[in-house]
Amino acid sequence: MEIKQPETIAVVGAGSWGTALAMVLADNGHDVRLWSHNENQVSEINEHHTNKKYLPDIALPEKIVGYASLSEALAEMETIILAVPTKAIREVLGKICAVIVNPVTIAHVSKGIEPDTLLRITEVIKEEMPKELLKDVVVLSGPSHAEEVILRHPTTVTVSSENMAAAEKIQDIFINQYFRVYTNADVVGVEIGGALKNIIALAAGISDGLGYGDNAKAALITRGLAEIARLGAKMGANPLTFSGLAGIGDLIVTCTSIHSRNWRAGNMLGKGKTLDDVLDNMGMVVEGVRTTKAGYQLAEKYDVNMPITCVLYDVLFNGKNAKDAVDELMARGRTNEMRELVNILDERNL
Repeated sequence: MEIKQPETIAVVGAGSWGTALAMVLADNGHDVRLWSHNENQVSEINEHHTNKKYLPDIALPEKIVGYASLSEALAEMETIILAVPTKAIREVLGKICAVIVNPVTIAHVSKGIEPDTLLRITEVIKEEMPKELLKDVVVLSGPSHAEEVILRHPTTVTVSSENMAAAEKIQDIFINQYFRVYTNADVVGVEIGGALKNIIALAAGISDGLGYGDNAKAALITRGLAEIARLGAKMGANPLTFSGLAGIGDLIVTCTSIHSRNWRAGNMLGKGKTLDDVLDNMGMVVEGVRTTKAGYQLAEKYDVNMPITCVLYDVLFNGKNAKDAVDELMARGRTNEMRELVNILDERNL
């Protein structure tokens, strides 16, 4: 596979996903500046070529250089990979704007919706970045655990942007023999699918924690996808996107894998732990908790029926018993599956 002309690329955020993507870029011959606010982590990356907190027993390529100074990491940069948790996006963007002088393309890899504002991440970026400093925004999403990418296991993702030339540029810098990148023009669908699948993964984890087995989880995944598609269509997404990598692909891997933070968090909830205990034990951000609040708010705003999201909201924020929540879902009134699917397609005149 042809690799495009190498360049210098900054990855902002040295968690597991940022580090794994930095390795993909380094494997493709790019010089990578990996920024972290933790100076000890930066020293480890540069001196030992490891990032043991997030990806133990992995040797990083020497083309990855850690930076504690954001201004140095972004000096003369044209392309920035933004790999920080959604709750930190605005703060980090403010810091980026304070140190860059030329317009940049930002490819974000975060999966979430901002509660209360209900903005997708590309919308947050556009709101925070002055137009003269922002060339293009691209989203990279899909079924992609960092723990497998870092081992160079076959992975497929999708990139999307309002400017498809920008999406193709990000496709070019990442694609290789083990990391296949598709393009998709549906930015709304790609972001909604990537964010809301974390809600369903939490619910799937709860179901497994309760010991309900594969039948229940298959139902949650399938009906969860219907919720995502209903909301996505109302927000302007193409429902067909949810049949692709950013939809059913990401949903399956996040609801079924031990690597999934959201599934693990839900599993602990199903076994009786409190949300505070779960979050304390995880040690990493569980995006689905924050996204559940946003999903609940979006369901109200767009008047979309999202029963899984709503009962999960009650479990997380109103103290509802997890078993009672599942029983409530099963006791809902009967409906016609195919009529729902037709209504979703009708929403977008497909």
